[in-house]
Amino acid sequence: MVGRAARVGHVGRRVLRSGICLGLAAWAGFAASAAWGEALPEALAKAYQSNPQLNAERARQRATDENVPQALAGYRPQIVASLSGGLQAVRNLLPDNTVQSATLKPWTIGVTVTQTLFNGFKTANSVRVAELQVQSGREALRNVGQGVLLDAVTAYTNVLANQSLVAAQRSNVAFLRETLSITQKRLNAGDVTPTDTAQAEARLNRGLADLNAAEVSLAISQATYTQVIGNPPAELRPAETVDRYLPRSRDDATGLAFKGHPAVLAAGFDVDVASTTIRVAESSLLPTITLQGSASRSSQADPTLGTLGTDQASILGQMNAPIYDGGAGASQTRQAKELAAQSRLVLDQVRNQARTAAVGAWVANEGAKIAVTASESEVRAATVALQGVQKEAQGGQRTTVDVLNSQQDLISAKARLIGAQRDRVIASYTLLSAIGRLDVKTLGLNTPDYLPEVHYHQVRDAWHGLRTPSGQ
Repeated sequence: MVGRAARVGHVGRRVLRSGICLGLAAWAGFAASAAWGEALPEALAKAYQSNPQLNAERARQRATDENVPQALAGYRPQIVASLSGGLQAVRNLLPDNTVQSATLKPWTIGVTVTQTLFNGFKTANSVRVAELQVQSGREALRNVGQGVLLDAVTAYTNVLANQSLVAAQRSNVAFLRETLSITQKRLNAGDVTPTDTAQAEARLNRGLADLNAAEVSLAISQATYTQVIGNPPAELRPAETVDRYLPRSRDDATGLAFKGHPAVLAAGFDVDVASTTIRVAESSLLPTITLQGSASRSSQADPTLGTLGTDQASILGQMNAPIYDGGAGASQTRQAKELAAQSRLVLDQVRNQARTAAVGAWVANEGAKIAVTASESEVRAATVALQGVQKEAQGGQRTTVDVLNSQQDLISAKARLIGAQRDRVIASYTLLSAIGRLDVKTLGLNTPDYLPEVHYHQVRDAWHGLRTPSGQ
C-alpha cells in the first residue's frame, strides 16, 4: 500500500507540473502577443470614424440643418417667371353678314416678385423652431455617439475576454490529455482501475466541450466587433478603465446625468420646439401682408392686322385677414399646446431615466470593483489549494482525481476573474456614458472630433445651390 501511494503521489506531481506549465505557457504567450495588438483607444477611434450607425445619424443631422435655410426663405422674395404661347383661331361675323377669320399666334412672357411683409410672425417663429431642432438633433447625435462608443467597448472587451478564455481552456484540455495518457499507462501497469481512466476521459470530454463553447463565443464576439468597429486584429491589448474621468460620489453622478446627459438636453430643446410651435400655429389667425411686383409683355401675330403687343408693369400691396377658416387654425393651436404639455412630461421622464441610469451605473461600477477583488482572491486561494492537494497527493492522501478537481477549480476561478475584469471595464465606461461624458474629447482619442456646427454654418445662409457641402 505504501508503494502504491508513493506511485500515486509521483503521478500526481507529474500531472500537476505538466498542467501548471501548460497553463502558464498559454497565458504568457497570450500576454506577450497582446502587448503588440490593437489598444482600446485605437478601436474606439476606428468606431467613431467608420461606424455605419453613427455616420447615418450624422447624415440625419445634416438634413436637419437644412430646416433653417428653409425657414429663412420666408424672409426672402419669391420670384416666378412665366411664358405662354400657342395658336388661336378667330372667326368674326361682320354687320354685312360676311365672315372674317384669322389664326393668331399669341404669346406672353412675364416675371412676378412677391415679398411677404408680415405673416403673423410665422417666419420668425419657424426659424426659431428650426434652430431649436438643430440643437436637439446635435444632442441626439451626441447620445448616439455615446452608444456607439459603449458598444465598441463592449465588443472589444468581449473579444479580449473570450480570447483569454480560449487560451485557458486550451491549456486545460492539454492538461487533461496528459492526465488521461498517464492514467492509461497506470491502468496497463495495474496501479489504477478502469474507473480512474473513465473519470479522466470524462473530464477530457468536458474540457473539449468547454473549449468548443469558448471558441463559439469568441467567433460571435469577433463578428460583433466587425459590425461595430471593423475587422478585429489577431490580438488585442488589455483594456483599462476610465476611473480618472468618473465622479467621486453617487450624488455627483446623478447630478451630472440630470443636467448634462445629451438625452436630457435634447428633451429640453424639444420642449422649446413644442412651445415655439404654438406661436407658429397662432400665426394662421393673424393677417398677412404681401407686396407684389410684376412685369409682362404679350403679343398677337395677326396676318391681316399685323402684330399687336402689350407691355404691363404693376406693384400691388395686399392684406389678407382670416375671419373664419372652419376652425382649422384654432384646432392646430390647441394641438400644439397639447404637444407642448407632452414634451414637458417627456422631459421629466427622461430626467428620471437619466437619474436611474446613473445610479445603476454607479452601483454596477462599485460592484464590479468588489467582484474583481473577490475573483482575484478566489484565484489565489484556488492556487494555494492546488498546491496543498499536490503535497497531500505526495503523501498518498489524495488521488489523481483530487488533483484534477483542484485544477478545474482553478480554471473556473480564472474564468470568473476574466469575466469580472471585462465587466469592470464595461461598467466604468457605462458610468461615463450615464453622466454624458463618453466622447472623443473626454477620452482624448486620436481622431478628429466631428463638429456638426461646421455643416450648419455652411448651409444656413445659402440662397441657392443643389450640391451639398460634401460635393454630392
